[in-house]
Amino acid sequence: MPMHEANRMLRLPPYLFTIVDNWKREVRAQGMDVIDFSMGNPDFEPPPHVTAALREALKMKGIHKYSKWDEEIERNLRRAISKWYFERFAVELDPDKEVLPLIGSKEGIAHLSLAFLNNDDLALVPSPAYPVHFNGVIMAGGILYNIPLKEENHYLPDFSTIPRETTRLSKLMFLSYPHNPTTATCDLEFFQKTIHWGQDKNIIVAHDLTYSDIVFGAKKAHSLLEVKGSRKFCIEFHTLSKSYSMPGWRLGFVVGNRDILASIAKTKSYVDFGIFRAIQYAATAALTGPQGYVKNLVTAYKKRIDYFIDGMNRIGWKSKKPSATFYSWHRIPQPYHQLTSMEFTEILMRETGVAVAPGTGFGEQGEGYVRFAMVVPEARMKVALERIQKFLTQKV
Repeated sequence: MPMHEANRMLRLPPYLFTIVDNWKREVRAQGMDVIDFSMGNPDFEPPPHVTAALREALKMKGIHKYSKWDEEIERNLRRAISKWYFERFAVELDPDKEVLPLIGSKEGIAHLSLAFLNNDDLALVPSPAYPVHFNGVIMAGGILYNIPLKEENHYLPDFSTIPRETTRLSKLMFLSYPHNPTTATCDLEFFQKTIHWGQDKNIIVAHDLTYSDIVFGAKKAHSLLEVKGSRKFCIEFHTLSKSYSMPGWRLGFVVGNRDILASIAKTKSYVDFGIFRAIQYAATAALTGPQGYVKNLVTAYKKRIDYFIDGMNRIGWKSKKPSATFYSWHRIPQPYHQLTSMEFTEILMRETGVAVAPGTGFGEQGEGYVRFAMVVPEARMKVALERIQKFLTQKV
C-alpha cells in the first residue's frame, strides 16, 4: 500500500544540502577529494572553558533529567542571555518572560510559523533567505509572499512594493541582518523604518540575528529590539552555533514580545522536553565567560575571506569582500552564466571536487548565484582556487 506524504510536505522543495550531500558522496565514491564550502558548518573548536563546563556539568546530580523551566540551570541560562543582550545592544529583557531558549534557532523559527499560521495564511519572506524562513511557512501550511532582495538595493527589502491587500492578509514577516546568504548588513535606520512600517499592521516581525558577532571593520550589527516600540510585535532569534563554534550543540534562543514567545513555548511543549541540561550549563559559560574567543574568531574568518576573495579575483572570478558573516556570495561566472545555480554547482563539484551551495536553494531570487562558506583552512582554499582556475580556463 503506497504511503502518501501530507500535501504541505509535497510543496516543499528538496533541501539543498541533501542534494549537494548526495553529489559529494558520488564524487568521493569515484575517488575525488572534496573541498566542502557548501554548508555553514564551523570547523573551529568551541572555547576551551565552554567544553570544560560541559565536562563539569556531566558530573552534576540530576543533570540527565528532563529540563524544567524553574530549575537553577535553566534560570541561569535565561539570565545569561538577558545580560548578554544588554551588554551588546543595551536592550533590557525580562529573563522569565522575554527570553526563550531553543534547540537551535532553526527549530524555533520553524515553530514560530507552526504556532501562528493557519492554512493559507500569508507570510512575507525576503528572497533569497535562510531556507527555514520559507520552508517553515510551507510546513505550517502557510502561503509565501516573496519580497525580492536585489543587489542594487543592497539586499534590503522595499516595503513599498508589497501590495496593500497582501500586507493586510499577512501575519508574519522575516528579516535577517547580517544576511545569509548575501552577507548584506543594515543600519539602525533601516530597523527604524521597519518598525514604523509595521506598527499598525498586526504582523509579527521576526528578525534572525545569527551573525551579529561576525562583522568586520568598523561596522556593528544592531538588534531590531533597539528600536522604540519594537517589542509590541517583534521577536529576535540568535544562536551559539556561529559566535562560539557550537553548531552541533543545538543551543539557540528567541527574545522579544512575551506573548509571541509564550505561544512558541506552548507549541514546543507538545513536541520536545527542552535542551539537555549540561548544554544549558555550558552555554551559560559561553555567554558569561571571557569573550576574547569571539574577537579572535572574527579575525580568523576575516583572514580566510581576504585570502579567498583575493584569490578569486586573481583567477578571474570577480568578487566583492563581504562586510559580515563567514560567507561569500558570487554570481555564476560568465562562461557558465547560461546554467542554473543547481546545474553549475553540480558541474563544479564533479569537475573540481569543490562543493558550494546553489543560490536557488535560498529561494527564487538566489538563482544565478552560489554561496561559499569559509569553513575550510587556507591550505585547502589554495587547492580549491587552483582547481577552480583550471576549471574556468578550460571553459574559455
